[in-house]
Amino acid sequence: MERTTNCLAKLARINKALHHEEPDRVPISDFFWGGFIRRWRKELGLPDNANPYTYYDLDLIVTNPNLDPQIKPFETIREDATEVVVKTGFGATIRKKFDFPMPEFAAFDTDTIEKLETFQFDDPSDCRRYFEGGDNQIAGVGDGFERNSPPWIETVKSLRPDIPVYGSVIECSECLTRMVGQANSLLWIAMYPDELGACINRIGQFYLDCTKAQIAAADGLLDGFVIWGDVAYKQNMLFDPVYWREYFKPWVKKMIEECHRHNLPVIYHGCGNVKLILEDFIEIGLDGYNPLEVKAGLDAVQLKKQYGDKLAYCGNNDIQLWESGDLDLIRQETIRKLNAAKHGGYIFMSDHSVSSNVSGKTYDYIVNLVREYGKYPLKLEEFDVEM
Repeated sequence: MERTTNCLAKLARINKALHHEEPDRVPISDFFWGGFIRRWRKELGLPDNANPYTYYDLDLIVTNPNLDPQIKPFETIREDATEVVVKTGFGATIRKKFDFPMPEFAAFDTDTIEKLETFQFDDPSDCRRYFEGGDNQIAGVGDGFERNSPPWIETVKSLRPDIPVYGSVIECSECLTRMVGQANSLLWIAMYPDELGACINRIGQFYLDCTKAQIAAADGLLDGFVIWGDVAYKQNMLFDPVYWREYFKPWVKKMIEECHRHNLPVIYHGCGNVKLILEDFIEIGLDGYNPLEVKAGLDAVQLKKQYGDKLAYCGNNDIQLWESGDLDLIRQETIRKLNAAKHGGYIFMSDHSVSSNVSGKTYDYIVNLVREYGKYPLKLEEFDVEM
């Protein structure tokens, strides 16, 4: 499958950044809410099929195959013009109000530790995950709602000629949140640490096998990988980092090693304040960390000073500031954050995803600002920081 010269230039740009080399300019990517895209089209007077990746010629896009533990169509509990309630392959009952940005997890079939211990996962290599369309929770129930998502491999093939394509997989903590709920997950860590640990190991093996199967299904068409997993909140870790190191970390390490065996760089997406375990991610060979939330007290410039080229930083641009629309403050903060791109090691993104509360004109201003000041050698004027 032939790739455009521009796509190859983007791939070189991303890879250089992740390997702490200076490319021609700072790479840019992001994750976009459907509500933002609709607003962006309207405010910029764009056609209904316009999307930010092509309009701004962004450098990277991430795709998701069917990662549901059990492959099955959504079971519709109820539906009307304002909302839909479905049960998914995670055994989660989810209410999606169409006017609200995010869904509500209403119930979980797996609501006891005993049910989790006996849960049966479908085959991670099942061809329906990668080669057939159908319902799946991650693609179908989020800021939007979609039934019968297209075959993952066809999405990869359609994107690949023009933009580097990353695959992705969730890890154990993300699975628990979607399958048993965060409250149960945290409660069971305290009540049944050993029993839950054994379940985590089963989940870890399943998603490691999903990683292997996804790479095999892509057959050389992927350029990298994202691992999704939230283990922290605004203040700190959600649970003791000692427990994370014992049960969660080994599986993330194995996923990274599997990707690296196929020359695929890995970015981990984990929300919240993860300062207590950043050195662990460095130790297990992670290439880049995302989103580095500002509201959780993270600063890519300070992290770059602390860890240097041991880790690449992907994100850390304050979405709440973007939502304010204050262009003077946005300009100051955007250019200052580009200090983290000195000697490579930085991909420009928001500190989570571009929400519906961000003006399309504001995002347009930000991208053009990064294109202006993100050319190497960087000239950041009064915002230059000694690194």
